[in-house]
Amino acid sequence: MAGSSGGTGSSSPLPPKILLAKPGLVTGAPVSAKFGRTGGGGEDDTTSLRSRLPSVGSLNLLSDSWDFHIDRFLPFLTENTEFTVVGVIGPPGVGKSMIMNELYGFDATSPGMLPPYTIQSEDVTAMARHCSMGIEPRVSAERIILLDTQPVFSPSVLAEMMRPDGSSSVPVLSGESLSAELAHEIMSIQLAVLMTSICHTLLVVSEGVHDHNMWRLMSTVDLLKHGIPDPSSLTPAPTQSSTSGPETEGKDKVHEGGDYMAAPIFVHTKLQDQDLTERNCMQLKKTITHYFSSSSFMRETLGNIAKDDSFSSSALSTRNGDPDSTIPKLFVIPVKHKDDSHANQYESHNSMLWKLRDKVLSMSHPSFSKTVSEREWLKNSAKIWELVKNSTIIADYSKTLQSSGLFRR
Repeated sequence: MAGSSGGTGSSSPLPPKILLAKPGLVTGAPVSAKFGRTGGGGEDDTTSLRSRLPSVGSLNLLSDSWDFHIDRFLPFLTENTEFTVVGVIGPPGVGKSMIMNELYGFDATSPGMLPPYTIQSEDVTAMARHCSMGIEPRVSAERIILLDTQPVFSPSVLAEMMRPDGSSSVPVLSGESLSAELAHEIMSIQLAVLMTSICHTLLVVSEGVHDHNMWRLMSTVDLLKHGIPDPSSLTPAPTQSSTSGPETEGKDKVHEGGDYMAAPIFVHTKLQDQDLTERNCMQLKKTITHYFSSSSFMRETLGNIAKDDSFSSSALSTRNGDPDSTIPKLFVIPVKHKDDSHANQYESHNSMLWKLRDKVLSMSHPSFSKTVSEREWLKNSAKIWELVKNSTIIADYSKTLQSSGLFRR
């Protein structure tokens, strides 16, 4: 689990619960306390720190041209090696940003404070638009790196990247021109492959019981992720070598070993009361077990969620020693009522969000092959992204989709 960065002493103020106080601004003392850079220099230190840190609103790791940028987020990271990376992926409007705000520890009752991630409003939903773009990172006080992603299977994302002739304005595959529909499909796959490569835990969010599009996406990722390592597996090539040929100079070496895969938690949100019976939840559990029966998600090395006696854990969690203890982790969140009251005997929307946070923070997760610092993780994640964009397996899959006739040329 992520630990503290170790940069503050016992006399330092408690870390804040939020990242943003004003849109696009980094506040003074709270940020210095949060990122372990308190020094006792008073206002001068605060002013100096604020001048060095970028605007929080500009931390996006992926640009409009589908390139990975680290310069703006790098100052927020340290040489700390006790950290955890938690990502989220899902279609628009399923509550990804809401879940990430909960994981961050955002307190909505704090006056004058904005959440780390913007939650999609009813107006944005009605206009078929989306809030998140690319990959938006934040760092919690516990040194948990949170990665919120742009929605997959999003009509608004497709509309933004489509040229008048139907081609894609985003170069998702190096040197290839694709139709916007096909590029949009490949973007979702690339984003999911990256997240399973650089995260410790990945929340895969769907809406309701019957939306299985994210299951299909993760099954595709399981087939196409071969050869993509974790960030700690990349080491710089030697600067001087008499035996290295021109093809190996200046490139990175990938350590041998099995493909890394983040621990997925499949989260189904906005469930109605009739979907939350123990019988229906058990049926959903059996269905997802059968769906991923032959996938790498069935490995027990994905970790066990901590036990508790709540309805959610008794119905959905696995227990040590059970025959099905290797199933992918599954969590359900009910629809939010206006008064957030308990519906019948089942738990409320807010209480289930709290339980999800507890489980994510307490569960074990796969470890990277080597110890790596936060800053090294980010730098190597950019290299992982290049491997994803240049993956011959994903490129071949794109050609197969194009030749199938499902997408316009």
